[in-house]
Amino acid sequence: MAAGVMGGLFALLCVFVGVVYATTEVPSPDSVSTKQTTVLHYADGVTEMARLGDENRTNVPLAQVSEAAQRAMLAAENRSFYTDPGISFTGIVRAAWNNLTGGETQGGSTITQQYVKNAFLTHDQTFSRKFQELFLAIKLDNNFSKEQILENYLNTIYYGRGAYGIEAAANTYFGVSAAELTPQQGAVLAVLVRSPSGYDPETNPEGAQDRWGLVLDAMVEEGWLTPEERAASVYPAVLPRTGSSLGIPEGPEGLVVQQVIEELLGKGYDEQQINAGGMQITTTISKPAQDAAVAAVQQVMEGEPENLREALVSVDPRTGAVIAYYGGQKGAGQGVIDYAMAQRQPGSSVKPYVLAAALEQGIGIQARRDGSSPQEFPDRPGLPVTNSGDASCAACTLTEAITKSLNTTFYGLAFEVGPEKVREVIRTATGLPDVWESGILADRKVLVSGEGSTGSSIGIGEYELRPFDQAQGFATLAAGGVFRDAYFVSKVTDGAGTVLDQQPGQAGEQVLPANVVNDVTVALKEVASYSRRDLDGGREVAAKTGTQGLDRENNSDAWMVGYTPSVATAVWMGNDSPQDPIIDSRERIIYGAGLPGAIWQEYMNAVLAGTPEEDLPDKALIKGDTGDGVELPEPEPAPRPAPEPAPRPVVVDTDGDGVPDSRDYSPRDPSVTTKPVDTDGDGVPDDKDFAPNDPTVTKKPEPKPEPEPEPEPEPVIDADKDGVPFGTDPDDNDPAVPGTAPGSPALPPNGNGNGNGNNGG
Repeated sequence: MAAGVMGGLFALLCVFVGVVYATTEVPSPDSVSTKQTTVLHYADGVTEMARLGDENRTNVPLAQVSEAAQRAMLAAENRSFYTDPGISFTGIVRAAWNNLTGGETQGGSTITQQYVKNAFLTHDQTFSRKFQELFLAIKLDNNFSKEQILENYLNTIYYGRGAYGIEAAANTYFGVSAAELTPQQGAVLAVLVRSPSGYDPETNPEGAQDRWGLVLDAMVEEGWLTPEERAASVYPAVLPRTGSSLGIPEGPEGLVVQQVIEELLGKGYDEQQINAGGMQITTTISKPAQDAAVAAVQQVMEGEPENLREALVSVDPRTGAVIAYYGGQKGAGQGVIDYAMAQRQPGSSVKPYVLAAALEQGIGIQARRDGSSPQEFPDRPGLPVTNSGDASCAACTLTEAITKSLNTTFYGLAFEVGPEKVREVIRTATGLPDVWESGILADRKVLVSGEGSTGSSIGIGEYELRPFDQAQGFATLAAGGVFRDAYFVSKVTDGAGTVLDQQPGQAGEQVLPANVVNDVTVALKEVASYSRRDLDGGREVAAKTGTQGLDRENNSDAWMVGYTPSVATAVWMGNDSPQDPIIDSRERIIYGAGLPGAIWQEYMNAVLAGTPEEDLPDKALIKGDTGDGVELPEPEPAPRPAPEPAPRPVVVDTDGDGVPDSRDYSPRDPSVTTKPVDTDGDGVPDDKDFAPNDPTVTKKPEPKPEPEPEPEPEPVIDADKDGVPFGTDPDDNDPAVPGTAPGSPALPPNGNGNGNGNNGG
């Protein structure tokens, strides 16, 4: 009975397959759809950012493609092409296994299937589309020769750098025609088919060369290359990228477009669909925020040395959306570097993560640690750690230490809690993997030294991070410890308006304890003001500066990173070479609070202008630890609660001398406010008393008058020389008649003494 049912079902399946096969129409190679322009928009969904679609294609017959290049393509993508029926179920299984184990570089689809997908179908991964692909591939294989299929495939496949078809690719990468391609050059192009940007020899030389070797090995296995030729093979020189390609803007927004493409590739879209699929892509980038980022960099850096490089990444912590992205002034063309994704030493900007690791172990932000400088540590004998400048503090709280950015405190704290613990907090907050998955750092652990270990110097920022990572990590702090993966694409639709992908935001995952992040934020609130980078209107912000020193006198990298609840922004500044010092136009060493801080401050003020003010926590929740290993000062007694303030009394100041009448000795005399000093108690103030210690003397004595001189005696006139002066001599002319001698009684007038004598005559 069961066998009969199964047989009936099998018969029905065969009939169904036959009907579908018979009714499937095989399109002509001439009907290959022309490439459609893909448009990228800003977050408003209306304002255009870029149009992708600059096509470089020249179709050539198969005879004008070197046999070596044809074989390289077959070795990489479909060795059994000339014998298979257009599909390969075993090939799909084998490719999946090889991709998992790092084996041969062979795709899961045949070349015929790839051609059908690229030329006639959409790129969605639905079962119906896959089913249609299989039938079209089988029919195409039956209706056209293998040579025709291979020719059409080689003329439509995308090789990167805007090159469609093998003729354009040969010219773009090597400056030759497809007919002139060598086995080694053909193998380079064959590797690009799998991931044109991921295996570009300029951006990923190591990965590209590894897979190039696998293609050559496959050619040897198929007898298309001798072992001797393989042994003598040298990776061919590749031309550098030149000019803008694919419509990517040459300005700063070009780097945004590159990030959008990378994100779509990670979602399963292929480059041909992205660049030629006619999609409408809405990014997360806010036009006002992006303009503010570019303007902040340009305004602050006007007149500064041209060798300086800058990056700015800004994330909405509530959703994970990247709202502004500046990785450099040049977005496309030769020698483009995205500095927002460059690995550089973050310096002190990692200290919030060290603080979080300590808080998780119960060490509160008011705990005290030794911040004196220099200091030696057990894991660094003979290599003392120093603070910047002359900063030092023998027993600072962790809040004070992070505000002053004391290296000795945070190196010691990382040593105390464990470097691996700090590494784990950084990875948790930033979303970094344990091991890099691709690129030149593929298979290398994150945040380790060249020896593969993590030391206490992680506490002072000697392990590299990207500006993008710092914006992501501080966004996690801004969101109260909730991690939301930063993203660039909010919506994708096809040419008909059908929504292919949509990202309204993320709920996120609580990766750090809320009380830990609360206290980190409290500790960071004074940094911007301390660094003279506080925001307009006194808006609350948590921030951290960072500077990486080359030596005692020069720096190589400078950072300013900070957040409000709605915006987290990281700014980096440095050189192309980490070995070159960064110096401004005034020949001053650049620190995090300098030019990077100015860019950060300018951008944050612009993007937050007109938005509601948002409060940050102001009270620490974790109270543990008293300061192990630190000789603390005597604790001060806890202050008593302040009484309710009494109503302020009315102050009367009659004489206007600034002293209230209640305390003024002379309330009506503005020259006197206190009682005068009177030492001797004589009622005269000392400042007016001639003798302040003698009550009998109050003023300087009046001077005595000088005696008048005795009058000069009048001269004595004695004409008759009788000794009797004139006036007393009766006869001044007769010496015989004397007068009264001086001092004698006066004679009477008559001369007899009784007054009765008469004159003789």
